[in-house]
Amino acid sequence: MSANSLAERPLSYVGRSNRNRSLWLVIVMIVGVFLCVASLTVGTRDVSGADVLAALRGQADTIGQAAVAMRIPRTMLAFLAGGALGLAGAVMQGVTRNPLADPGILGVNIGVSLAVVVGIAWFNISATSAYIWMAIAGAGLTSVFVYTIGSLGRGGATPLKLALAGAATSVAFASLVIAVVLPRNDIAGGIRSWQIGGVGGASFDSILDVLPFLLSGMVLCLLSARKLNAMALGDELAAGLGERIVVARAMAALGAVLLCGATTAICGPIGFVGLVVPHVCRMLVGVDHRWLLPFSALGGACLLISGDVIGRIAVRPGELDVGIVTALVGAPFFIWIVRRQKVREL
Repeated sequence: MSANSLAERPLSYVGRSNRNRSLWLVIVMIVGVFLCVASLTVGTRDVSGADVLAALRGQADTIGQAAVAMRIPRTMLAFLAGGALGLAGAVMQGVTRNPLADPGILGVNIGVSLAVVVGIAWFNISATSAYIWMAIAGAGLTSVFVYTIGSLGRGGATPLKLALAGAATSVAFASLVIAVVLPRNDIAGGIRSWQIGGVGGASFDSILDVLPFLLSGMVLCLLSARKLNAMALGDELAAGLGERIVVARAMAALGAVLLCGATTAICGPIGFVGLVVPHVCRMLVGVDHRWLLPFSALGGACLLISGDVIGRIAVRPGELDVGIVTALVGAPFFIWIVRRQKVREL
């Protein structure tokens, strides 16, 4: 075999790989569009395409058009929240090199819940912007706490130690949430409903309140793609390549915290999206974060929209919150990952 043919092989492989990734990108985008249409048309009351088009033009003259008008912000929120959780999960797994990293498993969701519950019960917050700031503070403090606990002892922050620290934190914070809510019967019902996790109460006003935080978090995460690729080689080698590890890790983690905090504030704690989606996306596009992060965002959006649609039709005429649907899907997937990966590092 000639030297020229050997030199050409890597380039041709990269070309084929990028073509495959581009093909998968087109497929995921088509699936996303189909799911958005299904989200607008399927529910307790099915509506026609004509009603959908009329509602998109701002009409609400019939029951079907009014139903679609209510589903539009719901679909938008499911798309944004799912994308945020999928992207945050991929970043968390990249930062910690932990295949089990997920906002729920690492205790971030319950940390947000505790912060929001304390804000409601003790400080009487009621504005959406106040919920968001409390949630982001809770996500940040919980992330630092879990990572610090998981880093103690020999070997540093191993996947098993982080998972155990997250599980212990979740149990402790869940008890604190109950302790704060129990004396307040006036807020207990709303808190319990919010803790299930869902997108049924979406409105354009709430989406506009949370949108700047989601966009900021997404930008920080996507800009961290190359840095995450370098850190995947190990901290010493990444530092040798010129990366400032502490800054890179902090930047990516801040983006994930913004996404988790803002999403949980508006939707409640929705688990397993950030765990399931990045693993599936790695099977499709590999471990290059320049592809993995945007794919995880699109995949998370598709998963949450599909979960919301399934929740509407599974128990007609009632509805099943999307947080329950993702838990039913994610729990078996979590067990499979533990058995397959044996909680080794990425």
